[in-house]
Amino acid sequence: MTWKQMFTSSVGKKLIMGFTGIFLILFLIVHVALNACIWANDGGKMFNAGAHFMGGTVVPRILEIGLFAGFILHIIQGIMLEIQNRKARGNVKYAVNYNNRGSKWYSRSMGLLGTLILLFLIMHIAHFWLPNRSHQGFLLGEEINLYETMKDVFSNVWVVVLYVVGCISLAYHLAHGFQSAFRTIGVHNKRYNKMLTSIGYAFAIIVPLAFALMPVSFYLGWIN
Repeated sequence: MTWKQMFTSSVGKKLIMGFTGIFLILFLIVHVALNACIWANDGGKMFNAGAHFMGGTVVPRILEIGLFAGFILHIIQGIMLEIQNRKARGNVKYAVNYNNRGSKWYSRSMGLLGTLILLFLIMHIAHFWLPNRSHQGFLLGEEINLYETMKDVFSNVWVVVLYVVGCISLAYHLAHGFQSAFRTIGVHNKRYNKMLTSIGYAFAIIVPLAFALMPVSFYLGWIN
């Protein structure tokens, strides 16, 4: 497969979606582990130390560029696949509507869920990444107190609600995307299918739930 086919053919687009999806899954593991430091309930010392390391060290900053590239590729290829699928379906209506017997509703709604997650991501970047990277002292090696920023942002109930909705969208997206990503790159064996499915559903529940509990914990005062 040529590089051009990798980005234009249906198989190539799915492969890119699979590889970038796995890369983003690994990012979620690191991100949720770092953010879970807020529950140390030490006034943000552990969390800020980890956040400053990730933001002020060369290797994580280089990986950050790869992360944004992964997001962009995943989004673009997802949009292209959705358009391609809609064109292929056209106006054809099936005689029998199998609903969830054929496939789960969230596997048929990846475009919608992806759009909601994109909007959530833009809000998340605006709340935390941009203020941190544009801070006046950043060039001198300083960063804002992200823990205090989180406390301030999550003092607004509507922001908390939007974050929870974003996490629910992420959960449904992962419920299909986790298994789909691995199967796309060839991890498809009858012996391991049940295990992969179980791990995928567990990941789709645990990680978004942990993320959703973070704004809720700040708003309800479970952490100081």
